[in-house]
Amino acid sequence: MPPAPTLTEQRDEIVRLLQDDSYEGDLDELMQRADDIAAKIEQANNRDSRLRALRAAALPAGDPDPQPQHRRTEPGQQPDDQGREHPVSVAEAFVRSEALRAFRERGLRGESSAVTYDYRDAPTGTVTTGNGVPVVPQRVPGQIPVNPDFPLLIANLLDRQTSSGNTLEYVRDTSGPVAGTGTWNKATVVPEGTMKPQSGPFSWDLITTSLKTCAHWVPITRQAADDDGQMMGYIQGRLTYGLEYNRDRQILNGNGTSEMQGILTTPGIGTYRPGVGSTDAKLITVRKARTQAELALYPPDSIVMSPLDWQDIQLDEDRNGQFRVITSVQDPGAPLRLWGLTVVTSVAMAAGTALLGGFRTGATLWERQGITILMSDSHADLFLANTLVILAECRANVAVHTPRAFVKITFAAATT
Repeated sequence: MPPAPTLTEQRDEIVRLLQDDSYEGDLDELMQRADDIAAKIEQANNRDSRLRALRAAALPAGDPDPQPQHRRTEPGQQPDDQGREHPVSVAEAFVRSEALRAFRERGLRGESSAVTYDYRDAPTGTVTTGNGVPVVPQRVPGQIPVNPDFPLLIANLLDRQTSSGNTLEYVRDTSGPVAGTGTWNKATVVPEGTMKPQSGPFSWDLITTSLKTCAHWVPITRQAADDDGQMMGYIQGRLTYGLEYNRDRQILNGNGTSEMQGILTTPGIGTYRPGVGSTDAKLITVRKARTQAELALYPPDSIVMSPLDWQDIQLDEDRNGQFRVITSVQDPGAPLRLWGLTVVTSVAMAAGTALLGGFRTGATLWERQGITILMSDSHADLFLANTLVILAECRANVAVHTPRAFVKITFAAATT
């Protein structure tokens, strides 16, 4: 007796019949079979998901029934907050990797060696693995993956996409400024039988650039490298943070040639500065700049400013000595908001200026390579000093395709 067809074979057969325009069988019965097989496949997927979660929750060997407060947790071995097995940070990914395990084994045998590990932040959803290394699906615009333990990054405000090559080519809208009904929008009511108007003109520049590599390294003793906790501290607390800070700085101020393309250095962005002699407080200046962005037909969603300028806004008082911005006073852990905008404070932004705009609308962060961690004991004479090198690098660039979606704010000088 031939074996029963698998779920995959049954699915493929139903798909073939549904695509066959000449199919003369009972269509209702075929649709019912399609629903049944879809339900069985979903049930199998759910079962597989439960199985992975159950395995991730398995008790440590030799500890048959520990109390929750007594359970042993090793650095880098915890599942994420939803019980999935994939690591929750680049540091945990590196510590848990097969590449690091093999590196340590070679070191015990006295062999000079190196280890390379490529990691991309995994968004919420299905994550597949190959050889133990997370393989991340295509990023979907419109989500901001925020770690509640760290401040919001400027990079998280942008539309983020994955590049398949090292050359980045895109078109930049260089049409003139638009206000009110606009100079390009000729749409109007047209009497029957008359010529319709043509909108425009539009102008575009073809921008060709390359993805830029950002990297740095730190020395670490072999003893520290054998300790997962210290290893994670070096990777997450120093290397990863350093890359993310530099990336934020370049998103704002990169020169576009030897560095990434910075938004503030992109020609065509809007500007707002209070008039000569203006006494507008920074709180008022931001509101007026928001209006300018809305008149350009690109409603803003966020603003980036220096911590010093945000401090001035938070400490702004009315005549009764009451803070005008009170949300953060009442709840310091609340998301920073101002005039409906998400506020990101960064030391990468110079004091006295701010960047307001529709970040997802105006720019895309293209990433070719996630954060790659490399470790070696063969650098210079560090082998003799029992010292290793950990290097972290990534490749990315920013496509500022709609400069008019941004407004650079210059605050009025303080008066005494």
